[in-house]
Amino acid sequence: MKPSLFSVLATAIALVLCSGVANARESDPATVPLVAAKLQTQATASKEANAAVLVRDAANPSRSHIVATAALGGLEVYDLTGKRVGTRPSGEVAAVDVAYGVALGNRKATVLAAIDTTTNSLRLFSMKGPRLQEVGARPLPLGFAAEGVCLFRNSLDNALYAFIVGDGGEVDQQILFATADGKLDARQMRRINLPSTLKQCAADSRGHVYVSEEGVGVWRFNADPEADVSARIVDAPRLGHLEDESGGVALYDGGDREWLIASDIAAGRINVYDRSKKDAFLGAFKLAAPGSVGAIAEPGPLFATGAAYPSFPMGMLLVTDEDGSNYKAVAMEEVAKALDLEIGGKPVQDKSATPKAVAVTALVETTPANSYGDAADDPAIWANPVDPSKSLVVATDKKAGLYLYDMQGKVVQFLADGKMNNVDLREDFELGGKKVVLVVASNRTDDSIAIYTLDTEKRELVDVADGVQPTGLDDPYGVCMYRSPKDRRTYVFINGDDTRKRQWELVATANGRVRAKLVRDMAFDSQTEGCVADDETGALYVDEEDVALWRMSASADGAESRTAVQKIADNPAVKNDFEGLGIYDLGNGRGYIVVSSQGNDTYAVYRREGKQEYLGSFAVVADPLRGIDGISETDGLEITSRNLGPGFEHGAMIAQDGRNVMPVENQNYKYVPWESIARVLKLETRGE
Repeated sequence: MKPSLFSVLATAIALVLCSGVANARESDPATVPLVAAKLQTQATASKEANAAVLVRDAANPSRSHIVATAALGGLEVYDLTGKRVGTRPSGEVAAVDVAYGVALGNRKATVLAAIDTTTNSLRLFSMKGPRLQEVGARPLPLGFAAEGVCLFRNSLDNALYAFIVGDGGEVDQQILFATADGKLDARQMRRINLPSTLKQCAADSRGHVYVSEEGVGVWRFNADPEADVSARIVDAPRLGHLEDESGGVALYDGGDREWLIASDIAAGRINVYDRSKKDAFLGAFKLAAPGSVGAIAEPGPLFATGAAYPSFPMGMLLVTDEDGSNYKAVAMEEVAKALDLEIGGKPVQDKSATPKAVAVTALVETTPANSYGDAADDPAIWANPVDPSKSLVVATDKKAGLYLYDMQGKVVQFLADGKMNNVDLREDFELGGKKVVLVVASNRTDDSIAIYTLDTEKRELVDVADGVQPTGLDDPYGVCMYRSPKDRRTYVFINGDDTRKRQWELVATANGRVRAKLVRDMAFDSQTEGCVADDETGALYVDEEDVALWRMSASADGAESRTAVQKIADNPAVKNDFEGLGIYDLGNGRGYIVVSSQGNDTYAVYRREGKQEYLGSFAVVADPLRGIDGISETDGLEITSRNLGPGFEHGAMIAQDGRNVMPVENQNYKYVPWESIARVLKLETRGE
């Protein structure tokens, strides 16, 4: 069972109390250095200041602009001397952030996201020079009192996300995407809730978002909506280096320095942390206006950049001065000097040697499972040879039963027959004088083998087990079937929650039922999960979750010796657990093996024949136009090279989605065209 966010927060706070921040060195207020700003903007026309960003002109940095909020005055634009050069009515604006190279029709644009508190909506603008033009496709209501916004670009597929934080502790993540007419629209991906008011957020290129929660501290989350939230507290009042109320947060990337900067409002300080060293505290400083010896009282929301500008060779920090109704710009080298920190050097390199996965999207998603939590698990595919569009997917709800879905993802049938974990099927099983589609599932309710036929005319599953077929396993779940190429006998493999995997022959009885005859026991060194049998070559592939993808004999009298197709430790592109497995059949023993790398939400592809080398990895990401999210935390999957109808003429991967977002719903299954996978990894499709 997955922990709730509040339990995660409670654990994080407990860790803070026990170690880390709780034992951190406090700055002596008497020794906090004072740093003078190099410039400040004019006071806003409304005499209110909330947040500001520096919008870079890459062709001529000296012509860059500061865009700032002015409450009911909307957005104001300043040059790099602090002079107001433009305004844009935008309602009552509370926050703003910027992203570059955003696709709008046939052009790339600099885009600003702003929070209009008059309507509690997200507003989107493109910017060229000092001019702002609204580019939102429609009003984007948020449904809560928003306080801050930050933009995040996913390095995997370049998707642009907006995080909006709210007065009631909301963290709302939306994906921004271009419409056919060159506007920007948005869809909600997920909602995270914290107990109290959030003021500002900032996202980095490594997939983290930092959030300032007033009175509680600064948090860090995973920015990828398909990842675990993984909430972690960075600093907290009275326990670390915040006196009472955390305000703004900003991220500085300058040379080989990656800093988190947070305003400590009550103490009138600005704290600096080292993001490359688990957000370790580096020091604090106070801010003065240019030419002043007195510190501003309450530094508010922040914005930082490591890019060079005239008079700011190492970048700048913009600080909101609510009392002064303006924004002050601090040279980052002055901050470094005051705190005795090094700055500059070569740009930070990604310390991970992990090869980058390529991205694809799903074409169809199923109706969510009725059960809450970790429920959906494993699919099997029946391809209709007469009318491929009427193919069917059998899938498990491991808390309730079996689903039968059509190729549009709609429920055709549901059988509440027990806690079905994994499922597989084989065609042409002889039963009662005719050939049938045989379906087998692991039933955790009574630790049995559930056996059905798929009536392809009536489109329903029919129980044909000859009574309860016990597995002898305490918790059976991994399942795969096998048809021997030698004698055409049909088998099923099932593993439990120990190290055993068992093999049964499926035998038709005289009364038209099916029973399971145990023929083989195998043992592994640790927990196994998914498996798939190759009916053509007689190979059995087994995932030992934390260790390897193994190949061994699928024969009932086969040896227990096995060969590693891939050890997890040998490939930085994969991360335990290995879970679902499928084979894409190109014919004549050729094709591909696909395994879900659950630890990094990707799918690794290996050659079926020969040395079975690793060919690359792909991830399934969100398609905002269709409203289908990506796939993450996959347990089970199935692959077929057979025609499944429009969009799936060359087969598909159908996989369980452990985190079903956009919006957040119960788990479901996603259908991904094989042609999409083949295109990005330069693989073959059946029939080429």
